[in-house]
Amino acid sequence: MIKYLALLQRWNATYNLTAVRAPAQMLTLHLVDCLAIVPALRRHAGSRPQRVLDVGSGGGLPGVVLAALNPAWDVTCVDSVGKKAAFIQQAAVELRLANLHSQHSRVEQLRGDPFNLVTSRAFASLPDFVNLTRAHLSPGGAWVAMKAKHPDVELAALPANVDVFHVEQLDVPELGAERCLVWMRPSL
Repeated sequence: MIKYLALLQRWNATYNLTAVRAPAQMLTLHLVDCLAIVPALRRHAGSRPQRVLDVGSGGGLPGVVLAALNPAWDVTCVDSVGKKAAFIQQAAVELRLANLHSQHSRVEQLRGDPFNLVTSRAFASLPDFVNLTRAHLSPGGAWVAMKAKHPDVELAALPANVDVFHVEQLDVPELGAERCLVWMRPSL
């Protein structure tokens, strides 16, 4: 994770991958924030390997973290900005993460097999997130959205065919702000 953070800092100086510049802030606001979701996703997955799609991945958050800490998972990060997708590809090479893949595409134009988990962190509203990624979610799969405060307005705007089965509060050390994971799946 420290190698990833150093790589993110180096590329950020040239390619503006994130507005956060200070290394200590990157550690807390990006890395620790994404590490906080790992136990929840592992609990959900159990011993089953996962195919994960991280939408609007930016500098690879949380996709790179998930790939690094879960080598049996196949993680694809998609971003519509070419320099961000290139950074994720470079991170996969430099960090030797054979399970990490990068796609330069808009998510609605992405092609390929569906995913068990579709994640996002600061990608879009919940209704837009589920509508844009529905075709990429495998049967029995789940959407997992990282949000700051409990997103009451976004939850109320979700389509009727989306079941919110859990809103999980997260404790992010040193952050001092609210964070939660919104777990959703298509209604049966």
